[in-house]
Amino acid sequence: MKSYMMQGAKIISTGSAIPFAKVTNEQMSSIVETSDEWIFTRTGIKERRLLTESGKSISDLAIDASIKAIDDISMDPATIDLIILATSSPDDLFGSASKIQDKIGAINAVAFDLTAACSGFVIGLITASQFIFTGTYKNILVVGADALSKWVDWSDRSTCILFGDAAGAVIVQSCNSVFNSILNFHLSTAGNYSDYLSISYEENLQPHPTLNLCQGSFKYISMNGKEVYKFAVSQVPLSITKCLSDINLSTEDVDWLLLHQANERILMAVAEKLCISKDKIISNLSKYGNTSAASIPLALHEAVQSNKIYRNDILVIAGFGAGLTWGTVVMRW
Repeated sequence: MKSYMMQGAKIISTGSAIPFAKVTNEQMSSIVETSDEWIFTRTGIKERRLLTESGKSISDLAIDASIKAIDDISMDPATIDLIILATSSPDDLFGSASKIQDKIGAINAVAFDLTAACSGFVIGLITASQFIFTGTYKNILVVGADALSKWVDWSDRSTCILFGDAAGAVIVQSCNSVFNSILNFHLSTAGNYSDYLSISYEENLQPHPTLNLCQGSFKYISMNGKEVYKFAVSQVPLSITKCLSDINLSTEDVDWLLLHQANERILMAVAEKLCISKDKIISNLSKYGNTSAASIPLALHEAVQSNKIYRNDILVIAGFGAGLTWGTVVMRW
């Protein structure tokens, strides 16, 4: 029987994977009526990576990112207890986390998918921490991976310029509660705005002749960019402020702000509302675009690899997107 004493949780390693194919803004201008200047000034994006390799899937990227996180600390994958895959573009509609479990050799791990689009990694990280806090699991692999290029209408200039494909992974491990790194979190949902960002299902007009059953397929990404921008800029700062104040911290205590990499204007507007210097923003948006659930762990991995984040730094992570959902995690690195 497990002992349900409160434990602490900390991220002990990171990993990421990106596709080989790079698509610049100049190349995008040959697909839709746009330009490098038009895209960059409105989004901060210069290029993105697309999963174009034959036979390659988002699971392959997720597996590569997971292996990097495991190898980073020479961990035996058999010691991983749980795998959470945050994705909205799985290879299999029934889920792809089990493929990761098999390919990385995590023979003792439970594995499941979590669907929350651009908020997925934050929700996955919080879910993992809850399993650890109660003593249920000790080692959890959290992966954020998406290939939204598969669901983009490449004739729609308002969306096709935004998205790229990638995967990022972290390993979260239990620790003495005194050394707990995940200090607080906050999550919210506003389902009445779900139509602002969606990939909806559409039934065919002709039903099955015998069963009178209509089958269909999912459509392309639909987004109300102005409303999503207003939502993010208004709600994300409130979430961060609440998360900090609940543990007697202020924005002055924040060393790094890591937001979902959606649009540079959003990153700057949120930081400005919080009176956080732009020098404290972690961003790789210009290189990858919006990679949905992968954006935060991808940027985190690059920041860790470049030795940007130091021990005991206060890191605020916030995700926001489809649902509409948003959430914040405050960590001491």
